[in-house]
Amino acid sequence: MDDGSCSIASGTSLASNFDVIVLGAGISGLVSASILAEQGHQRLLVVDEYDHVGGNHIDCTCGDYTFDVGSFIFQDDSPLLRHFPELLPLYIPIKPVFGRLNPQGVVTRYPFSVPDDLLAAGPIELSRILLSVSFARVFQREQKDARSFARYWIGARLLKRSGLEHYLERFYGVPAEQIDINFARKRMLWIKEHASVSTYIRRLMKRSATGPTNTQLVRPREGFARLYGAAKQRLEENGVTFLLAAKLERLERLEQGLQLQVGGQRFVAERVVSTIPIPRVQDLCAEQSREDLKTVRLFSLFFSFSGERGFGQSVLFNFSQAGAWKRLIMHSDFYGSTNGREYFSVEVNASQAGESVDLAGQDFRRHVAANNLFKGDLRLEGSHSLATAYPIYTEQAGERAANAIRSLRAFGVESFGRQGGFDYQPTARVSTQQAEAALGFS
Repeated sequence: MDDGSCSIASGTSLASNFDVIVLGAGISGLVSASILAEQGHQRLLVVDEYDHVGGNHIDCTCGDYTFDVGSFIFQDDSPLLRHFPELLPLYIPIKPVFGRLNPQGVVTRYPFSVPDDLLAAGPIELSRILLSVSFARVFQREQKDARSFARYWIGARLLKRSGLEHYLERFYGVPAEQIDINFARKRMLWIKEHASVSTYIRRLMKRSATGPTNTQLVRPREGFARLYGAAKQRLEENGVTFLLAAKLERLERLEQGLQLQVGGQRFVAERVVSTIPIPRVQDLCAEQSREDLKTVRLFSLFFSFSGERGFGQSVLFNFSQAGAWKRLIMHSDFYGSTNGREYFSVEVNASQAGESVDLAGQDFRRHVAANNLFKGDLRLEGSHSLATAYPIYTEQAGERAANAIRSLRAFGVESFGRQGGFDYQPTARVSTQQAEAALGFS
């Protein structure tokens, strides 16, 4: 990955003593390095097993196309820009439109549409939906998992009709009743908000009165390398050292501080901040027992297309009953077509496609053909497999993660972030805020 500056090779001799070692060069790691430098730490080392900065913000170039792994939309008021203001002019402003394919085969509003999810059901089914909601509020008040949480707020019939039940399983790779209730309450509040008439009316009034409050942005056309290369350069100018494509071997506790062994070299620091997956850092610490924390393996399929498109949205979610894919992102809506062809990426939870990229691609083709989403020449340009995309919050996973984080803290490692905190952080904004909170930045 060429970001315009030089990364230090793992065989290079470096000063062995640092104030702080940061494990991971994703958003949480970069923001942590920025905060620590501002707090007066002059000797900082950022280490990553990836050969690039940006963590799981990854792009893949296939011929003339550049695709993203996942969908990464930023905002011009994000706290990330407080740390790296030079990123702002590199972003491209966009006006994305989000949609979803519902179980009735209709491309409609995401995440909920009153006309399509309620009114189009007809008076008899609408009555059943309302009765289902009333029944859940009175007789199904216990909320013990993600499914019962959603059922309480929108009822079992709307949960199924809207396709939310199908999407939840696609997202996690396990049935919704296996998803921890604490996560549901933390990350699925939008269901509660959409189920509240008063909240819905207030949102509509606020939207019509004030309009958008920020500008939506995407990375430069060239990819994330150009974007995060600017952040890396700023940190290097402030004395931060980067060690990329590094094989992390062992983390040991000394009388004063910790010692990290990387590719035959040893680095000692007073503090270690970890933003890498919890099981990975536990493996490095001989004194740590490994927690059973599961993450989603994500396939990203990269397509180009010429022909008639059956939807106008930039981002489309699969809420239908069939199809393993969960979301597609039309990159050409943001960056323009290439050689007269549109191009997009498709996300598939690997567990939903038999852990096979080929099966995922075949399933996608069948499903979009059946729903008339793409009529024409659809070509698979490439794919990417990401082993640790985001956490799966099965029962007690949050408690196990908290125990692991406490144990690492006792060892001397401060672990937080999407990976280091086993915390589903959907945006760079949230990751930045969490890093600031963890390090006492104000």
